[in-house]
This record gives sequence, C-alpha cells and structure tokens, in this order.
Amino acid sequence: MNHTPRSGVPLDELISPEVSISQILRPYILECPPDLPLYDAARRMSEARVSSILVIDNDKVVGIWTERDSLTIDFDDPESMNRPIRDAMSHPVKTVPSTLSVQELAIRFRDEHIRHYLVVDESGKRIGIVSQTDVVLNQGIEHYLKLRSVGSILKESFRPLESDRSLPDATRMMRERATDAVAVAYPEGDFGILTERDVTRLVASRSGTRTVGEVASRPLMTVDSSASLYRVRCLLVDNGVRHLGVVAEDGSLHDLISFSDILTGMELVYVHELQSALRERDQALNASQRDLHLAEKVIESSLEGILITDEHANIISANPAFTRLTGYTEAEVIGRNPSILSSGRQSRAFYQTMWAQLQSLGHWQGEIWNRRKSGELYPELLTITAIHDRNGRLTNYAALFSDISQIKDSEEQIRSLAYYDPLTNLPNRRLLEDRLQVALAHAHRNHGRVAVMFVDLDRFKRINDSLGHEVGDQLLIEIARRLKACLREDDTVARMGGDEFVIVLSEIENEDAPAHAASRLIDSLRKPVVIEGRELVVTTSIGISLYPDDGKDAPTLIKNADVAMYRAKDDGRNSFQLYQATMNARSLEHLALEASLHHALERDQMVLHYQPIIDMRTREIVAAEGLLRWRHPDLGLVSPTDFIPLAEETGLIIPIGAWVLRTACLQHRAWRQTGMPPLKMMVNLSALQFRDPHLVKLVGNIIAETGIPPAQLVLELTESMLMDDSEYGIAVLEELRKIGVGLALDDFGTGYSSLAYLKRFPIDELKIDRLFIRDIDRNPGDAAIAHAIITLAHSMGLRVVAEGVESQDQLDILAENGCDMAQGFHFSQAVAADAFPALR
Repeated sequence: MNHTPRSGVPLDELISPEVSISQILRPYILECPPDLPLYDAARRMSEARVSSILVIDNDKVVGIWTERDSLTIDFDDPESMNRPIRDAMSHPVKTVPSTLSVQELAIRFRDEHIRHYLVVDESGKRIGIVSQTDVVLNQGIEHYLKLRSVGSILKESFRPLESDRSLPDATRMMRERATDAVAVAYPEGDFGILTERDVTRLVASRSGTRTVGEVASRPLMTVDSSASLYRVRCLLVDNGVRHLGVVAEDGSLHDLISFSDILTGMELVYVHELQSALRERDQALNASQRDLHLAEKVIESSLEGILITDEHANIISANPAFTRLTGYTEAEVIGRNPSILSSGRQSRAFYQTMWAQLQSLGHWQGEIWNRRKSGELYPELLTITAIHDRNGRLTNYAALFSDISQIKDSEEQIRSLAYYDPLTNLPNRRLLEDRLQVALAHAHRNHGRVAVMFVDLDRFKRINDSLGHEVGDQLLIEIARRLKACLREDDTVARMGGDEFVIVLSEIENEDAPAHAASRLIDSLRKPVVIEGRELVVTTSIGISLYPDDGKDAPTLIKNADVAMYRAKDDGRNSFQLYQATMNARSLEHLALEASLHHALERDQMVLHYQPIIDMRTREIVAAEGLLRWRHPDLGLVSPTDFIPLAEETGLIIPIGAWVLRTACLQHRAWRQTGMPPLKMMVNLSALQFRDPHLVKLVGNIIAETGIPPAQLVLELTESMLMDDSEYGIAVLEELRKIGVGLALDDFGTGYSSLAYLKRFPIDELKIDRLFIRDIDRNPGDAAIAHAIITLAHSMGLRVVAEGVESQDQLDILAENGCDMAQGFHFSQAVAADAFPALR
C-alpha cells in the first residue's frame, strides 16, 4: 500500500473522478498458501507493515486475512494461532478494476463497509491491494482538511478500557464497536492505545492471555480537538501511526481519530463544497464537466435532502436522501411545486418574506416545518439558493435540508429543565420573571394594569412533616392543577419553591378583578384533596399587588405581594389582602355588592323604567325603551354602570335579562288593557344573553305568556355582540325574525360599523350612539357622520333612531337629515311605568 501522498498534480485533477486507482496503487501484494499457520501469516504482515495478506491456492485467490480478522483469535487458547489461515480467512475477496476512480472507490468503501479491495487489471490479473488509508492519503483535499477541525467529526460513544482488562475483552469490544482501536486508561491517569495492528503483532508472537495494559502502546499520541484534519493527517503520516487521541479543552481524552474517521467525514466536506458552488453563481456555471460529475455523486450520496427546481419552482430532480426524509420518490415529485411538502404551520407572510430574501440576496436559510408523505410533520433546517447563468438570468433553485427533530426535542428538554418546575410542570422563577417583564411592558405601552398574586399554603409544613414528602408532593401537584384551572389561558402561575406560588394576571379590566380571582382560588383550594386514602383540607393566604399602583418593576411587585400575603396570614389565614388598604376596602365593597346582586331578583329590588321614543314627523310617542334600575335597601338607586358589568361577569345577567324581557312584555300588556294606543316595546339584550342557546325559545315563550304582538317587540343588540361570531349571530337573528320580533342595532358607530357585515344582518333599525348626537349642533364633523349614517340606513331600508337628544337645535338638524325617531332628555328621562301614560 502507498503511504506517501502524490505530489506535483493540480488539486482539481486529484479530486476529479477521473483519477483512477492505478495512479495511486503500489504494485505489491503479500501472499501466502492456505495451509500457512495464522501466527506465521501475522508475522509476515507485521514485517511487511501491511494490513492484509492474500491467500493463494494454485495461483487462484481463495481468501484474504486482515488485521480486522485478528480480532477473532481466541487468546485464551494459544493453539488457535496455529490453525491454518484457510480456517480464519474472509472470502470471497472483493475486487475493483484499476480503472475505477478514487471517488467511486471512496463511495464503495462507505457503502460496502470493508477496508480492503483486490485491484485487478483489464485481464483480471491481480496487481495490488488498496485500502481506506490510500484513499485518504491520495484524495488531494488538503484545502478541505485545513478548513475542518477535529471536533467536527468526533463521535459521542467514546469510552476507554481499563488497563487491567484482558486482551479478549479488548478484542471483543473492538469487534462489537466495529472499531480498529481502543484507548487504554492507566491508574496513573495517562492513556495508551491497542490497535488491530498490535493484535496482529501479538498473534505473530503467539502471545497468551495478558492484560491490555501490558500490550498497549504507551503513551498515546494526542492532538487538540481544535486542530485541523490536515494537521491530523500530517501527524499520522509523519509518525507512522494510524490513530491519535483527541484532547478536549479541559485536557480530558475525548475520542480517537484515524484515517477511517477522516474518510467518513469527507462526505460532509463535499456537501459544503456543493453549497459554496451554488452560492458562487458564475463559478458554478463555468465549472468543468468533471466538477459537475463530482457534484452529482456528492448529491446522490449525501445524507441531506437536496432538491433542484427550474426558475418557476417546478421540481426537476431530487436525491435519494430526499426520498428517505420525505417519503416521496423522485418520480412522484418531478414537475410539481415544493409546496406539496407544506405543513400549513407557516403563514403566508412567512413565505412572502422568504421569497423576498431569495430575490434580493439570492439565498435563504432558516428553520421550517414540513410534512412527509405519511402526513407526519417534522422540523427541518433548510437552505435555498437561487442559481443564475453568466448573463444573470435566473435558471434554478437548489434546496438542501436536514431533519432536525432530534435537535428540537433536545432543545425542548433543555428548555423544560431551565424554565419549568420538574414536580408540577409549572413555570419556575426564571420563566415567571420573563413573563412578568413582558406583561409589564405590554401594560406600559397600552396604559393597562397587571396584578401579581403571591399564594402560600397555610400550614403545609405540618402535612410534609407528618405524612411525608411523597404525600406533600402529590398535594402540590393537585394544588398546581387547581390553580391553573381557575385562571385564564393568558395568565401565568409559577412555583417559586416549597409551597409558594406566584400568579400574574395580565390585562385586568378593573381593580376588582384580582379580588374576584383570589376568591375563586381560595374556594377551589379549600375543597378536600384525597391522597392515599387520606382526606386533606388545605387553606391558603394570598397577597395581591397591582401595576402601576404598587410598583413599576417585577421585584417590587413580587415583594409587595409577599408583604400583603403575610398580612393575610396575620388576619387569620384562608383569605387575601391587597397591598393598598384603600383598594382592599373598595374590593370588599364590590364583593358585598356582588353578594347583594345574587338576591336582588328574589327580594324584588329590580325595577324597569321606560324612556319614550318620538316619531320625528308626527312628534308622537311611538315606542318605549325598558331600562333596568336596582333599588338597593342600603345604597339607594344603584347605577346600571356599576351592576350590569358585575351581572355579566357572574352570569347573573341571564336570569336578570329574562326578568327584564318578561316584565317589559307584561307592562306592555297592562298598557294595552288600559286602552293606550299601540306602541313598540324596546328591550336590550346583553352579549351573554345573545350567546345563550335558549334565547330564541325564551323569547317565544314570553310572547306566548304575555300576548304581546311580536311585531311590537324590538330587541336591541350591539355591533360587537354580532361580530364575536358573525355566522352564529346571523343564525340567531334569523330565528328571531321567524318569530316576528323587530331587531335594532344599538350604539351604532362605536363598534365595527362595517358595511360588509351590516348588510348581512337581518335588522330593522339603527340607533345612532349619543356620542355623535351630543355635539351635532356645534361640530360639523358629527353632523356629517349623523347624515352619513342616516343616508346609509335609508339606502338599506332601515329606520334610524337618534339617542341622547337633549336640545331643540339637535332635533332640528336630525329632522333636516331625515332621521325617523329620537329619544333623550329633551323629551323625557326614563320614568316609572305608572308615570309613562301621562307623557302621551
């Protein structure tokens, strides 16, 4: 075998597929008869410093015995070394023609997993033996090897063998790992090495069983992991060795590297050369036919998927790795667009940005989710390069990708360990701080509020000490589950350690929301927990701080919530406290109001007042709007703005809304029975009522109970209620129209005001919000808006009601613009039912 690199040949010729085996082969073959004892064959190989011996019988090749085969010798049985070589040789012997290119030879070594070939000429005559080492020494890829470090091809499964292990242990390990050497660790801390060549030498000397420490070569020659592969190859050649130890930055032995490892790593080198060629557009198009042939071979043998399209992004070729990664054969994708692999997880904007970069820079690289033929989604690292001809015209796109599922899984595991509590799987302190910072930044931009709640379990230590940590852990897991169940999806609950939790409520609507949330948490946590047959009751103390009132930064808010939590413990536990006493009093007042609201209906505290609606043409009352009032025994008449949102939050708006609708229809019947001329009754529906699946049935039942003509009942809705789920909203409106009731869109102009949606809704009336009426006599802009709304409504066949009319000037302007009806203090405030007839 030739151990001296060829010189004087240009680099492009050396890496060309046309460089044949005959140009690098040393015409020497070590041969022996089949009856030669193994030890004698090993001796001849050692003396000739070759790694194989050819077995010849009557000038016919019957087998080959290599250094790898020496690993099968039983050193516990010295007689096994006296066996004839025919009993241990490998056969048949693989041959290659001398005209085969070095590149094709390298691929054969990789695909057939052998390390020696018999080389024959055109007549079949044997002319030499070629090995992997010959390929590495004669590939002419010095510039590649200089650019790649040892660390780029290190293996992860390295484990040295202790020096007191037996020689059979070593040979067995080398066989099982399919490696040609093993590092030997000595008690003194240094290392040696035992190679197949050493084992062959031991066979030659008919050595019996010995420890690896006795027979290993020592010390082990090493190289830093940062060194280039070119440096490694030079050291191997200059020192006449085939293995080096690789030392990490901390001085520890990390791996062994050999000629075989360099050959294995060369495939990736060629893939990166392909990428470089694709980016260098002019060079790629001017490359020789030999370079293109090499590129084809690299693409074909690459472990990364490679896809080539024409300038219209239609696939024209794909390599075998593409099939392995996606499940599609090349024939199935030819002529199709790569979008067949789309997972649907990337937005249209993502692809627009990708193509914009491809067009402006000529390349794009990033992570993307794609779909295999089986339907399975997977992440990949994708590089796309635009290829242009020498005139700058786009001709192709080349895409190179690899499956990074394992990398993503590893990243997710690391992230989970870094940001989540391993017991409860809740965010830990680190992730809490990140999320709280984001919530505070968002609140600062939008002038919003954030609440921080510090939750501590009362007397948890007693459970831990008396029942054990396993029970305590199970209790914490259940507590964590209940905390999450009580919160919104956008809120955060984190475990700070022990029995302490911190909750972040983002985008809170009012200062009472945290108090309501704390009450829910306390109620949920004090329900019994059954663990291992024991029923445990846990109470909790909660402290609450608010941004920006109680602090502008995360540490201050958490500290103040902690202070408030201890104040809750001092006040008797199983309660919550807000950091500011004034806010605490306000929250308790609001909770008391909520408690009273639960009994308002049954205690007959609710009442309806009625505001007249005037026909603009005749100036007569044609309708009445029922408006809810709450007569609280202690607080007097409570404003709807104080208790309606509370009723919606607690769900009480459903029974209250049903009461309002029934009461208004009963009052309409009472007025009819007194002989009052017909008028319409207008009743507001809340968003929660509108989403109630029983609404249509409720309206029908009340109409039947009270006898109100359906055409004289008008239900008022807001734009936002309909926009929440427009398809559902339209379906409900259609069902109500079938009953015969009228439908009005309230507060028009303050919501979406979309014509595209408006014409889809089966409504009869628009009510212009008072916001546009208030300054209609002083602000030409408001007058123009009112005129536009009236014109729009009339063009769609809708009547228009103006809300909040308070002056004659406003009324005159509305009349001039053709408004149909009006209501407001200019005519009358809302009055009790018995006072309404006098208004007519």
